[in-house]
Amino acid sequence: ESGEKSAPNSLLQLCVCVRLQVVLKIIKHYQEEGQGSEVVQGVLLGLVVEDRLEITNCFPFPQHTEDDVDFDEVQYQMEMMRSLRHVNIDHLHVGWYQSTYYGSFVSRALLDSQFSYQHAIEESVVLIYDPIKTAQGSLCLKAYRLTPKLMEICKEKDFSPEGLKKACIGYEHMFEEVPIVIKNSHLINVLLLDLQEKSTVADKHELLNLSSSNHLEKSLQLLMDRMDDMSQDIGKYNTYCRNLSKQQQQKQQYLQRRQQENAQRQSRGEPPLPEEDISKMFKPPQAPARMDTLLIAGTRGSQLDLASSIGQPSSLKRMIKY
Repeated sequence: ESGEKSAPNSLLQLCVCVRLQVVLKIIKHYQEEGQGSEVVQGVLLGLVVEDRLEITNCFPFPQHTEDDVDFDEVQYQMEMMRSLRHVNIDHLHVGWYQSTYYGSFVSRALLDSQFSYQHAIEESVVLIYDPIKTAQGSLCLKAYRLTPKLMEICKEKDFSPEGLKKACIGYEHMFEEVPIVIKNSHLINVLLLDLQEKSTVADKHELLNLSSSNHLEKSLQLLMDRMDDMSQDIGKYNTYCRNLSKQQQQKQQYLQRRQQENAQRQSRGEPPLPEEDISKMFKPPQAPARMDTLLIAGTRGSQLDLASSIGQPSSLKRMIKY
């Protein structure tokens, strides 16, 4: 199977094929160690086959605190992959996974981690697992990569307003979603069909249940928090613009006064004033990094999509019920 590895460039715009075993391991990891807003993470293993990325296995990052100074995460990953190789299991590193809390997965930590993975391993993806939507009966697992524009920005580390404006990048151009296909063996498909015929859950399920309203309320609360964060960030940028404009006015006034003084000294036959370094006298204020604004906008967008997906079924149920 490993002999079928092909060039990574043919994969990037195609799909990710995830085995059901990997999906169940991710769900099990969150159920055992994830609590509320606590995020769980792990490593994805697999290989590139023809025109798709095959994710065939995974293992979790162990939970540890700052007091565990002896724990080396890199060494742990290397030992795990070495052990998997010894038992003839796919051990190639193809990305990582992370759970999310009401769509709030867009963060600087995720950006830095995915950049490190993607810079070292071009095929790398991050799988985002949403336990809230999954608990409602709809599996939510998405694969993302950083766009080429954002990769260039991260390489240059130019997050200034001018740098982002020059690159013409907005929050919608930060991540690209890669299609996912969940793959089962034929035996597992037969087993699932057999279990579906024997299952009685569908007969007991209340189709007009409005229990999703609690999730919708929480999602809207987090969305309002992100709007407050964005408002504060815009306020900081407006303050920077006002300070910069005020400094430019002071600089022009100072140059005009010196020009008038030199003209008066020249009329009296006196030598002009010595030249001064204007850049040292009027240092421009520090521009706020705009990457945080993009991340907040990205989080707001994902939370808005989640609130919309939660709210639409509830609205439809109310229309049917009433």
